[in-house]
Amino acid sequence: LIQIYIFWELVGICSYLLIGFWFTRPIAAKACQKAFVTNRVGDFGLLLGILGFYWITGSFEFRDLFQIFNNLISNNEVNFLFVTLCAVLLFAGAIAKSAQFPLHVWLPDAMEGPTPISALIHAATMVAAGIFLVARLMPLFIVIPHIMNFISLIGIITVFLGATLALAQKDIKRGLAYSTMSQLGYMMLALGMGSYRSALFHLITHAYSKALLFLGSGSVIHSMETLVGYCPKKSQNMVLMGGLTKHVPITKNSFLLGTLSLCGIPPLACFWSKDEILNDSWLYSPIFAIIAWSTAGLTAFYMCRIYLLTFEGHLNVHFQNYNGKRNTPLYSISLWGKEGSKISNKNFRLVTLFKMKKNGRPSFFSNKVYKMNETVRNLIQPFLSIPNFDNTKTSLYP
Repeated sequence: LIQIYIFWELVGICSYLLIGFWFTRPIAAKACQKAFVTNRVGDFGLLLGILGFYWITGSFEFRDLFQIFNNLISNNEVNFLFVTLCAVLLFAGAIAKSAQFPLHVWLPDAMEGPTPISALIHAATMVAAGIFLVARLMPLFIVIPHIMNFISLIGIITVFLGATLALAQKDIKRGLAYSTMSQLGYMMLALGMGSYRSALFHLITHAYSKALLFLGSGSVIHSMETLVGYCPKKSQNMVLMGGLTKHVPITKNSFLLGTLSLCGIPPLACFWSKDEILNDSWLYSPIFAIIAWSTAGLTAFYMCRIYLLTFEGHLNVHFQNYNGKRNTPLYSISLWGKEGSKISNKNFRLVTLFKMKKNGRPSFFSNKVYKMNETVRNLIQPFLSIPNFDNTKTSLYP
């Protein structure tokens, strides 16, 4: 248990450094602090739980701890209230690390790091640690009354909450983050039912598909940055995407494979693991089973929504005079569309109106030059551009 706690803390420190990779961005700095502080809440509970069980059994070794504790339970020599409290404190560490309700708030903000870091956190390291801890301590939790019911309750709440939150996301990475939260709820539900094999099986299958999805989303974001520049609010916005199949066909195929796997399409890996969890849920509680089955349908819905918004339809970003570097004085969506702006450029002197700078002198239908004051500029600005009027700053990576 001491070794687990030491490396548990090291995982938390590494995640703090990785999430805050772009530390010059205030959002990323706040996100890594939020993840660190939220995990400290669970880690404090984990430390208290470890010390509590050491006080009861006198051992940190798993095998000795399980054996001594079973002997104490069989002889009725323990205070069940104190033992249950220690077990809940141990579970609090897993709640924070695996982003279970109510300590799930750090997970969507952890998307401020680079995409490969998001794939690592969501597939292999951070979120897997809590599931592994509960599975490793399963012989301890089984003999403690009511703690297994509590674990499964937290799991089913997280399943439903993560799926419903994923339905409303516009950011592609945040949508996948809430998807991860929902799938971790399935694993915790399986652990609460005592089906730790299916939980670990789902952990492995979900890791493959979710890493594929995150890396695919990173490829999509990079391809969007050539259109909208480095701006996470635009490059990660699924509303501005669409029709990317012809631009990134390999990414589209891999993303489709990960989507089908996470939806539970039969030949793929996630079908077998999720099917085991759903079958076991009928034996455990029909109410939990109904919620889990309906959430599986929601999973298919929000994953197909992410895929269709990103790759199907037509591209929703059509910027006029937009080269992705934000160094033009005005980049706008023309009132008359692309063709209309071309006609106006050929036939009129209106083109100079699109090249105004601060204190500039626009020429309109004639060669005479007139002074334009601030009031006129403010009046015509809404008709010509999006709110980046007169923006001469170039946006660089932090």
